[in-house]
Amino acid sequence: MAFLAIVIAIACGGDPPDREIQQAQEAIDAARAAGADQYAREEFMAAVDALKHANEAVAQRDYRQALNNALDSRERALNAAKLAAEGKASARLEAERSLAAARVALNGAQSRVKAAEAAHARGRAVAGARRAVTDAEKHLQEARAAYEQGDYVKAKTMASSVSSALGFAVRDLDAPRAPASRPHL
Repeated sequence: MAFLAIVIAIACGGDPPDREIQQAQEAIDAARAAGADQYAREEFMAAVDALKHANEAVAQRDYRQALNNALDSRERALNAAKLAAEGKASARLEAERSLAAARVALNGAQSRVKAAEAAHARGRAVAGARRAVTDAEKHLQEARAAYEQGDYVKAKTMASSVSSALGFAVRDLDAPRAPASRPHL
């Protein structure tokens, strides 16, 4: 009922919907703090655009349109915050999986390098794999730091690249030795 009274008052010329515009701005700020600009970008940007249109409508003294846009902005911002929470939880889970896979890949690569060293495998392949393991340890640590800071997208991306790089490095350890060249008869 109060909503209807506000709509009627504004439609009749009343005052600009300052309170609703402020509520929309607060909802946008809360959505941004929840990570909506990263995890629910489309809905978040729609909220920002609706607020912009509300302010433009106030400048044109179209208070009815300003109210509609402000209410739309608030609703979209609240929805963006909800979507962001869901998206962030999903991204966190994906990052955890990628970090675990990278840790497994790193442990496997370390074991493979030790075994290759013990078997006196090709020096260049072992050196390359050893370098890849050292780099992977550093990048995995950076991925964990990104995860701890809540940057799940970065953590997942970095952890995935660690797994991929280690896959290439240990593949080189599996390459057969080139046979010794035989003298031509």
